[in-house]
Amino acid sequence: MSMTPRNFEILHSIVRSYIETGEPIASRTVSRGRRDALSAATIRNVMADLSDEGYLSQPHTSAGRIPTEKAFRNYVHSLMRGRVLVAELQRLKSVLSQLETVEERVEHSSHILMEMTRGVGIAAAIPTFSQTLDHIELIDIGSRRVLMIVVTNDRIVRNRVVTLEEPACAEELISIRNYVNRSFSGRTLHEIRAELRHRLDQQSAAYDSILKKLTVLYSKGLLDMEMSPEVHLEGASNLVGLDLHLTREKMRELFRTLEEKKRILQLLEQFLEQPAGEVMVQVGLSEAHPSMRELSFIGVAVALNGGFCAKIAVLGPMRMNYEKAISAVLHMGQAFQSIPA
Repeated sequence: MSMTPRNFEILHSIVRSYIETGEPIASRTVSRGRRDALSAATIRNVMADLSDEGYLSQPHTSAGRIPTEKAFRNYVHSLMRGRVLVAELQRLKSVLSQLETVEERVEHSSHILMEMTRGVGIAAAIPTFSQTLDHIELIDIGSRRVLMIVVTNDRIVRNRVVTLEEPACAEELISIRNYVNRSFSGRTLHEIRAELRHRLDQQSAAYDSILKKLTVLYSKGLLDMEMSPEVHLEGASNLVGLDLHLTREKMRELFRTLEEKKRILQLLEQFLEQPAGEVMVQVGLSEAHPSMRELSFIGVAVALNGGFCAKIAVLGPMRMNYEKAISAVLHMGQAFQSIPA
């Protein structure tokens, strides 16, 4: 992209002024804010060039210019190489380290992001294939029912109650538990499921009472309990009162969209495909949903130990304070990554 340093500077001053005021920016406003003696006429010519290149638009013939999505993207790109502030990073690490589980940190980080940016804080913990088994527990709760408990190394606990056609005594359940824990503790759930399928397919499984009972429990979902993504969103009410140029029905549609966990996950997946740790900014979200046309998204994906990917983001108006939002997401992502799962 070819742009002279002067045009670059003028464009960004227009974007900053528009973020502050929300009003079309006139050439004389830009001229008054400069230290050099560049005339309003010269600035008008630059603004005309920027309009021709798609960076500015003019809502009315006599009005000033407003930045387009292209202008916001150009401005945001210049902010992407933000500095890491050690004090801020340590503060966030201290807050998150007081929480024991990934789920608790995810829930609280959405609140922190909302407070830091006055936008919508989004945080999700998404399980991956690398979750490793710590141990299982099998408990007879009567009436041929068994409570199956799976604990992974990231201290996530999942449980399920199943009903057996034939009863299993406590000794049999202990033997199955010991067999699984001794054979598979420390391996990923994905690997364990594949290995168990292989072992249970062997002919000998039909003659071993322990493996026979294990076959039944496995068929009922032992070690196949889907780890649902944990998704938290906080601060949607901060969008109320913003000039998003939405009708009342479109605003209701926007809030309905933000209430859908599936939609939020799609948003995170769609705009956070870049390598982990790299902050991503998307200005204008119409491709995600028409009601999000005047919103921007700033997020980062962080790979965690224990088989989770944390995705954290800020959603706000196109006129948001990008410098503050990028800094908040950058520091939160690094704080998340620095704490063992």
